[in-house]
Order: sequence, then C-alpha cells, then structure tokens
Amino acid sequence: MQAKAVKPNALIYLLVSVAVIGLDQWSKAWVLSSLPEFTPVPVIDGFWNWYRTYNTGAAFSFLSDAGGWQLWFFTFLAIAISGLMAFWLSRTSRANWRSALPYALVIGGAIGNVIDRQIHGHVVDFIQWYVGDHYWPSFNIADAAIVGGAIGIALMGLLDGKAEKKAG
Repeated sequence: MQAKAVKPNALIYLLVSVAVIGLDQWSKAWVLSSLPEFTPVPVIDGFWNWYRTYNTGAAFSFLSDAGGWQLWFFTFLAIAISGLMAFWLSRTSRANWRSALPYALVIGGAIGNVIDRQIHGHVVDFIQWYVGDHYWPSFNIADAAIVGGAIGIALMGLLDGKAEKKAG
C-alpha cells in the first residue's frame, strides 16, 4: 500500500500575516511617539497628511459611540474571522497564492487592530488622504491590509466563477 502524496497547504502564508502585524504595530508605535494628536502633518500637500486619531468603532467609526461593548464585539469578530481564514489557508494549496495571500492580509490586519483594541481600548489611525475639502477617513496599515485582502478575495471569487463557467 502506497501512501497518498500530501500537498503542502498555504499555512506558510501566515508569515505574511506576521509581517503585516509587525509593520502595523511598528508604525503605530512611531505614530504614538512622534505625531501630535489631531494635527495634520503634510506629507504631500493637497493629498496626504499624517494625522493621529483614534477609532473605538470599526470601519468609518461604525459603532464608535456604542459605550464600550463594541471593543469586545470587534475583538471576537476579528478573532473568529481570522480563525476561519486560517482554516481556509489549511485547506488551500500552497501554490495557490492568489487565494492564500488575501486571506493572510486580512488575518494580519484584523489581528493588528485587535492588538490596538486590547492595549489602548481603540485603534490608532494616522494616514489621511484628501482632495480639497473632501477627506477620506483616517486609516492605518492594518486597515489597508484588510481592504487589500478583501478586494483580493472578492476578485478571486469573481475570477474563479468565470473560469468555472468557461470550463462548464
């Protein structure tokens, strides 16, 4: 009886998650030690500021004034989603980087923001983009990883669906 060849899974991509967490936490430590609160520091005039602010809610400050319970809700949600995506990584072929990389980005971003919530009671945001008087809500490296990963997951879902339609 010959043993079935085991294909390596994509759990190695968790190293990307660790890198995102490290970069996110390093950047936030720099922000907390170097940037004034609520004061724009221009990077590119008319487009980009460093702007240290805090978010007790989720994206776009959703539930930021909910009274405190949201800290635990968003912590639980981020850990649950990260666990699910780690499970999916364990079921994904290591060679399938188009699926694995977005999962790893979301995991790293989610855990980066969980660390903030647990240490500070809020998420530290500091990247502010704007044009004229129109400002995008401030964000951080973890947020960028989550959005990039979510876009990657959505694209892979769309592209895989089209590939299956063509094959069928």
